[in-house]
Amino acid sequence: MFWVRDTPSADPDRNGVNLMNGQKRIELPWQIWQAIKSQQLPLISLALVVLVSYGAALTFDFVNWDDPWYVIHNPLIKSWQPENLQLVATKVVTRNYAPLTVFSFLVDHTLYGLWAGGYHLTNILLHLINVVLAYLLVTRLSGNRMVGWATAAVFAIHPVQVETVVWISSRKGLLSGAFILAALWYWLRKERTLEQNTWGFVCFIGALLSKALAVVVPAIVFCYDYWVAKVPFREAVKRQIFPGCCALLLLVITMLAQTSELGGVRDHFGMSKLEILSVDSVIMSKYVQMLIWPQSRSVLYDPPVSGIGQLVLLSVVCWLIAAALFVRMGRRNPLILFAGATFLLLLLPVLNLFPITTLMNDRYLYLPCIPFFALLFSGVYQILEQLKIRVIIGYFGRRRVSGYLVPAVFGVLALALFTRFSLQTSHYLSVWKNGMNLWQYTAQQVPQLPVVQIQLANSYHQRGESVQAVEILKRALRDTHPDRLDRERIEQKLQDWQAE
Repeated sequence: MFWVRDTPSADPDRNGVNLMNGQKRIELPWQIWQAIKSQQLPLISLALVVLVSYGAALTFDFVNWDDPWYVIHNPLIKSWQPENLQLVATKVVTRNYAPLTVFSFLVDHTLYGLWAGGYHLTNILLHLINVVLAYLLVTRLSGNRMVGWATAAVFAIHPVQVETVVWISSRKGLLSGAFILAALWYWLRKERTLEQNTWGFVCFIGALLSKALAVVVPAIVFCYDYWVAKVPFREAVKRQIFPGCCALLLLVITMLAQTSELGGVRDHFGMSKLEILSVDSVIMSKYVQMLIWPQSRSVLYDPPVSGIGQLVLLSVVCWLIAAALFVRMGRRNPLILFAGATFLLLLLPVLNLFPITTLMNDRYLYLPCIPFFALLFSGVYQILEQLKIRVIIGYFGRRRVSGYLVPAVFGVLALALFTRFSLQTSHYLSVWKNGMNLWQYTAQQVPQLPVVQIQLANSYHQRGESVQAVEILKRALRDTHPDRLDRERIEQKLQDWQAE
């Protein structure tokens, strides 16, 4: 989002209205389609990127990681009776209140039954919608179609997105992402009409009912209004009071739903807020590294939470320096400060300030990927512009040089990054083919996690290989140092399986 604004034609609607024959045209939901039709070529290319990159997932099965509870054994998605629809709207599923996500599974079950490929198809199409919205939003804010396309393309195929797109139970991230991006499409404007405010709010409510992550949207819009649109502080706060109250209500519901500690990794439970923030500083540095230079991916990670004093100190210093630089650059161009704040705000709900059972996941980077790469590509484009000016003046005087030079160089750099990420995504995709593949791979990445060994044993047991499953659990008791909850789970499974 956010450095370059050099092509006004890419931003025909900066103030929320288009001028056609001298009259204002209100932007209603179907007019997003008009924006799509006006930029068919880049959007068709992005659609091909998504479909080619993730098409193989149509042959993938469910995995034994929340999929049984969201889909296979979930009675809520198997009936359109009014009583059941009421439960869909009110009941918590796997510690999450996300009725629109559950409703989407109900639609899928009606169409596909228990054919996993249909659920994967819905996930892929939702990701495609998000890629299109990311392109339109970044292009409008940056004023540069190349920055918008490069950001959307990397957002589409980055290796950290595989978990969100290919894991059926991560539907809530995709669905909420679509509503969040649509809400920001309406709200991130220097001037907003009543219709745009209304439709933005409708999309925001849809996002809240899909995943609790959307609680940060009012804060993101406040940052835009105050820093970019130059709305007075008091007025910017007033605009977000009602959305903020809705977000607070959803946050309370979600916190009350966190009644179970099963699954995930719990080493951080019981840590003070200061200790959590210290660990978060290191994890966020790791996230930046994962986005720029992704290596081995995993459905679970085991970040250290003790003996990391030097890493914490280094990370805190780096983040303070980054904050100072963003504030300084933001004085000249507030979109820079807005991009950095958006990245942090999108990560805020998953920093364990309110305890959740995992410290670190790929899916937490799904939306933060957009402002990160928008800022990166905008910076690269501006640097290339500055280098072109200096080289031309230094070696050629003020002779006219083709305007295609910077776009060509930028395109080559973006394509190289895109190709690298695409190859890594293709390699990691097959890991999610089924539960056995997933947990065999994950057991190689983090064999020390008891939950990984439990899930691997479950995979063998589901295939009828009970002897192998029992051996894995015995080894987990001996080698992985499970806590009380995991030890009880393992012992109960051993008792049940050995009695078979």
